[in-house]
Amino acid sequence: MSSSPDRPSEQRLASVRERLDYEMDRREVLRTLVGAGYTLGLARWLGVDDVFNAADGEVPVVTALVRSNPADPWSLEPQTTNVPAAWYARVRKAFELNDMLAQSTITGYLGSAVVPGSYDSGSARITVEVSVEPTELRETLEKLADGILFNVKSINPDDFSEERPVGEPRYLRNPEQQGVPAGIICESQYSIATLGAPLYDPDSRSHYFSTAQHAFQAAGETVGSPVSLPFENGEQSELGRVVGSYEVADVAIIEPTGYYQPHGVIAGDSTYDVRGQYTRLGLADLVARGEPLHKVGGMTGQTSGTIQGIDAVSCLTSRTCRHGQLRWGTETDMTDGDSGSVSFHRDEQADDGSVLIAGFNNARTWWPGQSYVWGISAYALTDHHGLHF
Repeated sequence: MSSSPDRPSEQRLASVRERLDYEMDRREVLRTLVGAGYTLGLARWLGVDDVFNAADGEVPVVTALVRSNPADPWSLEPQTTNVPAAWYARVRKAFELNDMLAQSTITGYLGSAVVPGSYDSGSARITVEVSVEPTELRETLEKLADGILFNVKSINPDDFSEERPVGEPRYLRNPEQQGVPAGIICESQYSIATLGAPLYDPDSRSHYFSTAQHAFQAAGETVGSPVSLPFENGEQSELGRVVGSYEVADVAIIEPTGYYQPHGVIAGDSTYDVRGQYTRLGLADLVARGEPLHKVGGMTGQTSGTIQGIDAVSCLTSRTCRHGQLRWGTETDMTDGDSGSVSFHRDEQADDGSVLIAGFNNARTWWPGQSYVWGISAYALTDHHGLHF
């Protein structure tokens, strides 16, 4: 049998690990790993025969990037699982159609999201929001569907409610501890927000605090803005200064400037160690199995809810559409001050209770007929900006 340049898969995986180990092209490698997970799974690294010969009609896919050494944030390796080939093909098709929608010039298009079905159903659908009567659009989409279901809904984002859940600020429990966890409040010159999990830059080998960029929106030039850590007694200490501002992603990264340093844990009902992040197909796998996400907001604390859409596009809040969004939970899972928190799920292939990050929480629905929290997915942040959890 003739050999294929794309085989064997083990050699390809070993090659990727080797490039990571020797610190060569780290951002490029990381993006390759993430892309392999959310675009074509391990099929990118396998030959065609390997995919179609998978046992019991299954396909191996990359569902997460996880640290092989818990103490080393640069030791990310792909975590894989097998999924039904029919389900995988349908979900991949839904991703492609959703990309087409996002790049189209459909009148009144406000956003869309992919909702994978269960593994047994082998299905997927796309929810589409428009500001016009959807009848004609629905007919057009059904011609392109190729087995993908569409749920088109007309919404009016000008109809809004100011009702929000009430919460209590969550402060650093011990002001003497140097490592600051995610899930507590921080403060800009203009508002409070929630500290997300630490973000890492593989190019500079730097680590940062993270939160929502819109907490600094009144600052004009966000970079350089100070961020403080408030305490329950009314005092506060400087946490750091913003060194990276990503308006479309709605993420700000903060370089530590004093005593306090980012700590890779989330302080919720328990203390959760962060060990990596989900790929796009990893989120799809969670949806297929009905697994919930959790978040710890600086005001509302820990809540959980089901995923309502992945690889979502939102064109509601700015002139630039936001891609790679994650929708989950309900409106009650977020209030002012929770922005910047991260959604997460337990790493089911680990036995230490560690968690993987799904994405940020930056906004909630305010119009009738829909109810969820949304923000950029971890895989999209990595793909666009090279940062990872």
